Amino acid sequence: MTGRPAEFPEGRLSVRGRLAHDKASRSAAGQDFGRVVRQEPWAVFRPESAEDVSALVRFAAAQRRAVAPRGRGHSTFGQAQAADGIVLDLSGLRAVHEVGPDFMDVDAGASWRSVVLATVPRGLTPPVLTDYLGLSVGGTLSVGGVGGATHRHGMQTDNVLRLDVVTGDGVARTCSAHTESTLFHAVLGGLGQCGVITRARLRLVPAPARVRRYKLYYATPRRLTADQRRLLASDRFPYLEGQLKPDASGWRPRLEAAAFFSPPELPLDESLLDDLGHERGSEEIEDLSYVDFVDRLTCSEADLRATGEWFHPHPWWNAFLPGSTVDDLVEEVAARVTPDDIGAGGALLLYPFTRRRLTTPIVRTPDDPVVFLFAILRTAPPDQPTAVEEIIRLNRALYEQVRAAGGTRYPVGTVPFDRADWVRHFGTAWPSLHEAKERYDPHHVLTPGQGIF
Repeated sequence: MTGRPAEFPEGRLSVRGRLAHDKASRSAAGQDFGRVVRQEPWAVFRPESAEDVSALVRFAAAQRRAVAPRGRGHSTFGQAQAADGIVLDLSGLRAVHEVGPDFMDVDAGASWRSVVLATVPRGLTPPVLTDYLGLSVGGTLSVGGVGGATHRHGMQTDNVLRLDVVTGDGVARTCSAHTESTLFHAVLGGLGQCGVITRARLRLVPAPARVRRYKLYYATPRRLTADQRRLLASDRFPYLEGQLKPDASGWRPRLEAAAFFSPPELPLDESLLDDLGHERGSEEIEDLSYVDFVDRLTCSEADLRATGEWFHPHPWWNAFLPGSTVDDLVEEVAARVTPDDIGAGGALLLYPFTRRRLTTPIVRTPDDPVVFLFAILRTAPPDQPTAVEEIIRLNRALYEQVRAAGGTRYPVGTVPFDRADWVRHFGTAWPSLHEAKERYDPHHVLTPGQGIF
């Protein structure tokens, strides 16, 4: 129903958005990309405005019914689910409101792909993009948002100028680093605990015309990370990441880097690559438009959907590793997790960056000058629940190993956590998060799927 009060058993709620109680809507909202956890909500609410969000949260708080914001449903472990609660489907709030000379205002439900398509024609781009652009703006700003430009610009949360937020008491607020800064810092990377992002003002930088993409292959992971450190120090590439991809002989380490340019000027390949330790003659080099480069995973998504692998369980694992221990940890994981274990479309990812680029207080990273995001992207057989259970057990064991080596969890993956784990995870940031939770979500209705409070 749209444009009239939505019916609830406990009363009426005057909103323009649509409330859905039907089985199909609740079933869809009770599942995410991970396809590991399934918790059907009592209802799904699709707001048409921030006012709708505010009204819904006030209603839910009065009824002590949990609310879980959901963007594009790309969570992997039920983070955006609410058993017997209300899933707040923000995918309809996706408008781009303004593109200025160095900023843009965009709804939280918009995808990063729509952000790129709105800004690049004006010669602008967000400084940091995740490799997959199908994620929602509000979703990545709630966790951090890591990309190949994090080594230069920090995370996506480090490039936010202002937020419109509905807090757990149903109040709509605008916050920034200078206005209601406590809320601003509790929401960015705050895993949805203190507020629902409805709109964001994002920093923009000039977008390049063309991109030269380099794929360089290595004999060992240690040689890959050695070159990643060298490139961090020299800062010669605006985009830098690494992968271990399956091949016939096991894992093949690969560095991916990009140089931006505007014809007729071209990148000087020899000067960019001459001092690197990759296998000579293995280089793959191609020139792309900027949009084709940043949205390059669209084709991969289409392939995975065609094969059905997109719809299989995805018990992914993500952690931040200290640069001082990354080599031993990656070698141990590569020996323990085989290419056959992760599926044809899987990979091990390594994003290097310097910690000094990060400014979001609540995102926890190792106390090391150089940090690597290490991720295991894998699929599991759709009809073997015991296989998924075993992967989750392994994910937890790997987390314990990482924590013992000074690493931290990037909380977007499939790792069981209880309250004690969360208190330990947030460490010195826990008291401020707890205080913000009590202030802005006093009834603890927001985002129960994380299991933090």
